Amino acid sequence: MELDFDGNLNQREGAGGRQRLLLIDGMAILFRAYFATSFTGAIRRTSSGIPVNAVHGFVRYFWDAVKRFEPTHIVCCWDMGSKTFRSEQFGAYKANRPEAPLELIPQFDLVKEVVDSFGVPNVGLAGYEADDCIGTLAKLHSKETEVYIVTGDHDMLQLVDESVTVAIMKKGQGNYTLYTPSYLMEERSLTPLQIVDLKGLMGDTSDNYPGVKGIGEKTAHKLILEYGSIDGILQRLAELPASVRSKIENDLDMLHLSRELARIQCDVPIELALEGCCWSPDHHRIGAKFEELEFKSLLKLIG
Repeated sequence: MELDFDGNLNQREGAGGRQRLLLIDGMAILFRAYFATSFTGAIRRTSSGIPVNAVHGFVRYFWDAVKRFEPTHIVCCWDMGSKTFRSEQFGAYKANRPEAPLELIPQFDLVKEVVDSFGVPNVGLAGYEADDCIGTLAKLHSKETEVYIVTGDHDMLQLVDESVTVAIMKKGQGNYTLYTPSYLMEERSLTPLQIVDLKGLMGDTSDNYPGVKGIGEKTAHKLILEYGSIDGILQRLAELPASVRSKIENDLDMLHLSRELARIQCDVPIELALEGCCWSPDHHRIGAKFEELEFKSLLKLIG
């Protein structure tokens, strides 16, 4: 389901109905905000020289999501360093990613201070990714509330279910594609669980794990549609064309490992009761933080 800047949320309405939990993929939005505002080479800074362009952009994305999805509860999840259980399983995992720009590094802590000023919990756990924290909280709370996940990461589509919607940010502020189980099936002919198996077969160049060498997205998608899952494919290997069968047979260990790397863990040892993330912003507290960061234009945004 498409939702553009002028669109209205017309599905799973939470206002006046069930509670709605908004889970924010903090690092994904922060990086998006940084690169959206730094490509010209001009970095927004405070009068004392502190770079704040990513934080400023993050607030605009964050506030747009709040206005659009009208949550009753909000949590912001963060990666906690590059070393995770996935990098222990596969040393090359995300090893292809460049170091963060120098101007962005001081904004990692600063953005969490801003999130805290909104009264929103910052959640992260060493050894896990933000995806895993989001998956865990979505699973924990989706039985009692609607869950909306705001991210730019299509891996999150595996979390979609009847109570969990994934809002993928598109180019331009305020543009989203909303994935429900029915929309995911309509667009890709896949179930959420099949997203994991698709990534296991084709790998992920962004996260730097290979899947089965020689099998790209088109072939992987065709195989999943025909056989349902990696297990279904392996049970009927003899039916596959010889070239495809040999590729899978030669890369069985990496196939299984890639599937594990692709799977978001939904049993991370974190707990956060809904009562601990109620959306009830203190505008004076937010205003004070914005004054400190010289976000005068954003003061009008929060009213």
